[in-house]
Amino acid sequence: MFRGSDSHGGYRKELRERANTILSQHNPDTEQSICDDLKTLIHDLSVHQVELELQNEELHRTQQQLELARNSFSRLYHHAPVGYLTLDRNGMILQANATFAGMLQGDLAELLGKPVGHILHADDRDQFFARYQPFFKYPDGKVLQTRIMRHDKTFFYARIAGRSEEAGVQLAPHNPAMPVVLISLIDVTDQVETQYELQIAAIAFNAQEGMCITDTAGNVLRVNPAFCKLTGYAAEEVVGKNPRILKSGRHDDFFYKRMWEQLRQNNFWQGEIWNRRKNGKIYPEWLCISAVLNDAGEPVHYVATFSDISYNKEAEAEIHRLAFYDYLTGLPNRRMFQERLQQALASCHRTKHHGALFLIDLDNFKTLNDVHGHEMGDQLLIEVSRRLRSILRECDTVARLGGDEFVILAEDLSQDESAVLAQAEKIAEKIRLSINEPFRLGELEYQTTPSIGIGLFYDNNMRGDELLRRADAAMYQAKGAGRNTLRFFDPGLQLKLENRLKLASELRAALPEGQFVLFYQLQVNYHGDIFGAELLLRWIHPERGMVSPAAFIPLAEETGLIIPIGQMVLETACRQLKAWESQAGFENLQLAVNVSARQFRQTDFVAELEDLLQASGINPSHLKLELTESLVVENVTDAIEKMQTLRAIGVGFSMDDFGTGYSSLSYLQQLPLCQLKIDQSFVRDLTSDRGSAAIVQTIIAMAHSLELQAIAEGVETEAQKEYLYRYGCETFQGYYFGRPVPCEDFEALVRSQARSRNTAT
Repeated sequence: MFRGSDSHGGYRKELRERANTILSQHNPDTEQSICDDLKTLIHDLSVHQVELELQNEELHRTQQQLELARNSFSRLYHHAPVGYLTLDRNGMILQANATFAGMLQGDLAELLGKPVGHILHADDRDQFFARYQPFFKYPDGKVLQTRIMRHDKTFFYARIAGRSEEAGVQLAPHNPAMPVVLISLIDVTDQVETQYELQIAAIAFNAQEGMCITDTAGNVLRVNPAFCKLTGYAAEEVVGKNPRILKSGRHDDFFYKRMWEQLRQNNFWQGEIWNRRKNGKIYPEWLCISAVLNDAGEPVHYVATFSDISYNKEAEAEIHRLAFYDYLTGLPNRRMFQERLQQALASCHRTKHHGALFLIDLDNFKTLNDVHGHEMGDQLLIEVSRRLRSILRECDTVARLGGDEFVILAEDLSQDESAVLAQAEKIAEKIRLSINEPFRLGELEYQTTPSIGIGLFYDNNMRGDELLRRADAAMYQAKGAGRNTLRFFDPGLQLKLENRLKLASELRAALPEGQFVLFYQLQVNYHGDIFGAELLLRWIHPERGMVSPAAFIPLAEETGLIIPIGQMVLETACRQLKAWESQAGFENLQLAVNVSARQFRQTDFVAELEDLLQASGINPSHLKLELTESLVVENVTDAIEKMQTLRAIGVGFSMDDFGTGYSSLSYLQQLPLCQLKIDQSFVRDLTSDRGSAAIVQTIIAMAHSLELQAIAEGVETEAQKEYLYRYGCETFQGYYFGRPVPCEDFEALVRSQARSRNTAT
């Protein structure tokens, strides 16, 4: 019989007591009885010894079983498919298994005694600890999802379950009742990512793009709401049917055959396709078809996504229209015309049929805009474009290059050069007569005329830009001939044009290279006293020498270079006036500066001149601006406003070339002028031509009536001076008093005159 250790101890004591009792009762009469008792005692001792041996064997087996169980539990704990860790109430890691360490790709020993926060994703720590505390309150535990940081700073998603219990002797020998949290966790990254992918797929399926899923036979299995919205079909109307119900009829069988060939070959196809909505409307869409493959790489489904690209098509057409067509008239613009011109020249080279290019400019178009407004001008351009299209052949091209310039390209004319000349002249005359007919512009009946330049092209490999330049040169020749006429290109005119272009190129380099100089022409009173000078611009070319202002000033106006050149002249004038202020005999001199129309029309002209006057610190009354009549009448209101602003600070104004333009008292009396300058063309014939004399007398009388000073330019003789003085003109400039000279020579003349005056006194 198995007895515990305590029962064996009591049994041994009982045997000792029995032995002592037997021995104390020894006598002859009882000897046999004692022997029997001792035998019985010995027997019981033997049995007890056997039982002890059996007990030791059982205990050893139990210890072995416990060790096996402990090892088995340790293996199960550390190699379980679930991560385990034990935390104290402060979040310190007391225990963890190898599986958890493997999840972190780190060493198990490094985890123990560390705060759990350092393995949590920074964005999840607050949430974890907020839900970690309830583990102590609810023994059944809580479940939460968080991100765990690996040793390499990557992370994985973990689902955590926890419950609280006592630590026990092994974890807390001194405080086995201490509460701890036992946590188990599994890596759910794959499930989370799959869930996200499903969510993304769900969102994509319900996105704005139409989506259709079919089997390999092409039968529709499922469509999304966008499909229904774009096609007009309800889901139940298309499920089980073939997408061919959407066919527009615009594509032939070969198109669909190629589509399926590429889809089977590449498991993908995309492209533009035209389909038909339920209401019958045909529309363009961008279609993408992808095959869904099984593990064997065989298609099991097809997923088609598409979007309506009608707006894209319209935008593309609009972009094309804006890029290649004039927005106002709908005619081809310069860009498209140049492409067609290149094609025409290539065709001419191939077919040997000659052609002609007509450049058309409407005469006095600016006057229509100025008098009746730009809307009326636009209406005229529209009507001209309609008229040109109506009189030309379908194979001809009419385009608007810009402004009031139109160009016509006539191809496939005769192979005979002389016949081409006659054909081109006939076409040009037809154009001229058509435009001569009155136009009805709203309530206004308006008549205009064209100036037409003609360039012919033959089989001579001529470039398009060269042909256009020839027609342009001929058109300007037509304008010079009196307008409302036509001119063919003249090779001599081309040479002049080339020289002009070369001069324009050289003109651009003149200002930065310092090739411009200023000359000073004396302005004197009747007694010859110098009161100022007119600044005259001169171009000293390194190869050409002195270039005539008549040659380069109009070119500078046309190219816009007159603006920086004019600014340079004004700056030089202000510097010179400032230098004279401190020199005796120079402090009251005036400088007259010619201002070009293009420079004066700049919106910031007044502001820039005010800044220049303030920066230089000169007396503004010493500066006089000379404006031409044509400049002022282009926009009288704007001119008056600018002149009044500058006149208010002291700047003077002189009307240059007076009498050659559109002289009118109605605007003249509104201008804040201080001087009228009599043009030299009248002064030159003053003593020999009664008409010139009468004009001069009228100008002087007009100046007096307006309380303006009259100054005559181009005075070359004593007789001219005396005649002018007799009729009231007391100030002059011209070769009679001195030619234009550099500043140093002008200053020498002023000093010489001052010395002569001092000597006389």
